[in-house]
Amino acid sequence: MSTSHTARRRTVAVLQPSYLPWLGALEQISRADVFVFYDDVQYDKNGWRNRNRIRTHGDPGWSWLTVPVKLPHAFPPLGEVSIDERAPWGRKHRRAIELAYASAPHRAELERFFPLFDSASKSLVEIAIESTRLLASALGLSPEILRSSQLGIEGDRNLRLLEVCKSLGATDYYSGKAAEDYLDVALFEREGIRVAFQEFTHPTYAQCHDPFISHLSAIDALLCVGPAATRAMLGATVAA
Repeated sequence: MSTSHTARRRTVAVLQPSYLPWLGALEQISRADVFVFYDDVQYDKNGWRNRNRIRTHGDPGWSWLTVPVKLPHAFPPLGEVSIDERAPWGRKHRRAIELAYASAPHRAELERFFPLFDSASKSLVEIAIESTRLLASALGLSPEILRSSQLGIEGDRNLRLLEVCKSLGATDYYSGKAAEDYLDVALFEREGIRVAFQEFTHPTYAQCHDPFISHLSAIDALLCVGPAATRAMLGATVAA
């Protein structure tokens, strides 16, 4: 008598740390068995590493939350970017969110972020990663979480991502959409790793103000519709 056995698949996702990231980042986390923060790549000025947007009343309907940073030189790796302590960013961000979401049905969820806003950390990477961890925890997402800087793997971006996946026993690599422009899919497939690119359509939901504005920090959805509904919008199963 023969028996069939299907090996368990293991999905790895890799993404740069972002401050209070958008729903798409949480969707990648929700589909990963292992999620790797790509925390030792070059800092991109005016990107999403140190800022994101929240919904506000009036024109244009949104506002930036920006963590002020100091750069040691023009093109530093993320790990060398420090927070400019001259500005009380945490207190300002907490107050801005409290005011913007005073009428949000799930505004009590903001309390879990108070330690973030009170943090004395001088590291942008630490703050960005912790903000993402808090959002993931609020939604009940719990993949294994690692940092690329801990893995000791070097090489160009294709080879490095491949070696990261191999070192973690990946059968699948779930990649952001932008990587379609450069990722060598055949290289992964030759190693038996299937590549899937994110196809995330931003959902609409009831915000505190009309009209709906998409691509804000995921904290907007969390405070407006709550953890269960936000997790469901990612396509993830909501725990009973």
